[in-house]
Amino acid sequence: MAAPRSFCAGVEMAIKALAWLVKLNPPPVYCYHEIVHNRLVVERFERAGVVFVQSLDEVPEGATLMLSAHGSAPEVVTEALARGGVMVDSVCPLVTKVHHEVKLRVGKGYAVIYAGHAGHDEAVATMAVAPAAVHLVQHEDDVAALGDLGESVAFLAQTTLSVDEWQGVLAASRERYANLWTPGRTDLCFATTNRQAALRLIAERVDTVVVVGSPNSSNANALEAVARRSAWAHGALDVVRIDLADELPPGLTGVVGVTAGASTPEDVVQAVIARLDPVDGVSVVEAVDEDEYFPPPPGLRALMRSRGLEELLEGDRLVAASAVLEALPSSRAEASGRWCDTSSVRTQRRCIAPPGVAS
Repeated sequence: MAAPRSFCAGVEMAIKALAWLVKLNPPPVYCYHEIVHNRLVVERFERAGVVFVQSLDEVPEGATLMLSAHGSAPEVVTEALARGGVMVDSVCPLVTKVHHEVKLRVGKGYAVIYAGHAGHDEAVATMAVAPAAVHLVQHEDDVAALGDLGESVAFLAQTTLSVDEWQGVLAASRERYANLWTPGRTDLCFATTNRQAALRLIAERVDTVVVVGSPNSSNANALEAVARRSAWAHGALDVVRIDLADELPPGLTGVVGVTAGASTPEDVVQAVIARLDPVDGVSVVEAVDEDEYFPPPPGLRALMRSRGLEELLEGDRLVAASAVLEALPSSRAEASGRWCDTSSVRTQRRCIAPPGVAS
C-alpha cells in the first residue's frame, strides 16, 4: 500500500464543512458542483439530503448553499452570496492560491498559459478569473499552437495534474517564451506530488498496480497515468483502475500495489484490501509523512460564530472526514430528524457535537 493515499487536507476540510451544513440546516442543502470528485462521497451526501447542482438557477432563493472544493468562477461566488441564504465556499486554499496568481499576473499585464484539463471544474473556475488573458493548454502541441502573447507571459497549472504531464507542458512553454514567469513553488498541490511519489516507490516492487478513484477525479487519473508510465519502464507491470472493490478483476496474482486518489475514502481502500485477501499480508511503503491540515472555511466559521457555536470547531483537526461520512444520515428523512435548531443554544447545545461524533 502506498502512503500517503486517499483524502488530502482540502478534501478533509470540504467534507467536514458540508457535514456541518447538513447538521445545522434543514434539508435540502445545495452544493454547487460535486463537493469532491468521488461517486461514493457524493452518493452518501445525497442520501443525507444534499442536492448537487450544475447551475445556481437550480438553487432556491435563501437556500443553504456550499461551493465545491475545486473552486468557482468569481461571478458564481458573487451570485451565491447575493442569494440571501447561508453560503459557505469550501474551495481548497491551494486552488485559491492559483486564482490569486492569475489576478496578480494579469493585473501586471501578463498573458497566462494555464496547463489544465478542459472542462474540469477547477480549470473552468480558474480560467474565469480572467478569461480574456488565460490560455488553456493540455499538451505540448497546444503550446506550439498559441499565438503571439507578447513579452510578458506567465505559466500556471491545475493543481491535480500529474508531475510528468505538467513538466512537459512547462518545458514546451519555456522553449516558446524565453522570459516565461513561473511561480516560486509549483502549483501542483502537495497531495498530488506526494501520492505520485509514493506510487513510484511501490511500482518498482509489484506486479500489478491498483489505482482506486472515480473516473472524473483528475487526481486519480494522474495516478493512473503515472502507473502506466511506470509500466512502460518496468515492462511486466499491469495497471488496474477501479472505483469500488467489487470492480477488481478476478485472478490477480503476485505482488499487488494499491494507491488511491485524494478524493477516495480510506474505507474504500480497505475494502479493496479485504477483497484482495493477500496471503502474505500487507506492507505500507511511505514516501512522506503527510500531516497538512486546513481549518474550516471562513464562511462556516462565520456561521458558527453567528449561532454562538464557534468553539465547537476547536477539535476539528482531531475529527477524520472518513468518520464524518460514516456518521451521515442515511436518508433525507433521517437528516430532518437530526437537524439542530440552534435558535435556543442553551437548550439545543447537546445536539451539536462535531461531525462524526455521536451527539
